[in-house]
Amino acid sequence: MKSNTFKLFAVTLFVLVACNLQSISESINIGGPSRGDPNSPSPLTVIIPNADDATPTPFLPLDPTARALTPTAVPTAPWGGFPGPSVPPAIPIPPPAEAIVQPAGQFNFLLLGSDQRPNSGGFRTDTILLVTLNPDLSWVSMTSFPRDLYVYIPGWTMERINTAQARGGFESSQLTFEYNFGFRPDYYALINFWSFQAIIDNLGGIYVNVGRTHTDHRDGHGNYTVPAGRVLMDGETALWYARSRYSTSDFDRTRRQQEVMLGIFFRMISLDGIRRAPDLYNLYAGNVQTNASFSDLSPFLGLAGQVAGEPSLIRTYAISSRHVTSFRVPGTGAAVLLPDYDSISILLREALNAPR
Repeated sequence: MKSNTFKLFAVTLFVLVACNLQSISESINIGGPSRGDPNSPSPLTVIIPNADDATPTPFLPLDPTARALTPTAVPTAPWGGFPGPSVPPAIPIPPPAEAIVQPAGQFNFLLLGSDQRPNSGGFRTDTILLVTLNPDLSWVSMTSFPRDLYVYIPGWTMERINTAQARGGFESSQLTFEYNFGFRPDYYALINFWSFQAIIDNLGGIYVNVGRTHTDHRDGHGNYTVPAGRVLMDGETALWYARSRYSTSDFDRTRRQQEVMLGIFFRMISLDGIRRAPDLYNLYAGNVQTNASFSDLSPFLGLAGQVAGEPSLIRTYAISSRHVTSFRVPGTGAAVLLPDYDSISILLREALNAPR
């Protein structure tokens, strides 16, 4: 029974990754599942902070009249004991972040959603979600990192954070987080799209509380519309809804990803998940990479049970538009987000420390 409980907990974590989960602590209200309908998801209210957040941001080439920074051939070395760049950066490399002190007995689990396609070796981690677990203090926090954050990847250069894992595996991701944000993740799990779809289909679909009618291009369907309200989605539809990006910005996609995540969670706990855990586990086991063993995660089983019964134990955070500046990389025109390290540090110090 204990092994199956662990498997169910792991399935839940891994599935959440695949829908590009991101959360905004000021804009989400989570309640418990409906007592009347075991398949009903929790009430959810997601508010878009700014009116222009729903506006799509098309790619624009770098303005030829704009001032462009010349890549530094031999950059100044602010990186201390970290590996220096192997490729000249397009902009100066910031110094390492100050280390964040965390409570004893706490672990950081990095959940990564790969955009890898079948028969394709290359990938980026377009979902980057940090789950912080502290069984001694009985709390969990989830913090999302935008895929386009332009940071220093130690040993490589200034680049989007979603390339760190592909550059050098989990060690590269660990160094990237330690250098830029002041903490080092302990464990990771990497999952792909088709595992996400298979698990939702095995659950018989999920009910999603769609906050507002959404219309966007969908392959094989043309313009596809999901109406506002409670909608039953299969795996393919849920993946499209969570990742759809042509008609809206990443901020609106964040709202939809939260809705899908909650649909998965409450669908799972409404079913006989413990009995079905081996089947669910086998669905994703071949497509998940992780450095965490059962013995590593078994201390968190009790905490997982607490969270299932009391969702308020979970605190959610995200690096949002308030913490970044839009930027075009000189020479390439690539659209990225420059971190405001001071405001991000304030957010992470709260996310990595239990409330007092």
